[in-house]
Amino acid sequence: MLDNLLTKLTQAGDVEGAAVITRDGLMIASSLPAGINSDTLAAMAATMQGAAETAVQELKKSSPDRVIVESRNTKLITIGAGEQAILACMTRPEAKLGLVLIEMKKAVEGIKKEVR
Repeated sequence: MLDNLLTKLTQAGDVEGAAVITRDGLMIASSLPAGINSDTLAAMAATMQGAAETAVQELKKSSPDRVIVESRNTKLITIGAGEQAILACMTRPEAKLGLVLIEMKKAVEGIKKEVR
């Protein structure tokens, strides 16, 4: 089921790869381009999401909806997918974020049902 969700997500326009990871940085499922070290991506994406959540909690605000890192060559977006998982998505730099975020939210709902 998770593989189907990720395949559908990666077919949505400018998405180059996606992964479902545990909050402690272990890979659950992925659809990533060749040459990407999935273990490293999982660990760093979980660290990034966790650091953002901790920083916002220190500000006495609600948890972040998403974390977006933009570089010249890509955008990396992470979204919490329930208490156990995170969805990480890589896009082309010119990706239309609104469309990608809509597709990611749909995928998150499916992930929440599968990962408990």
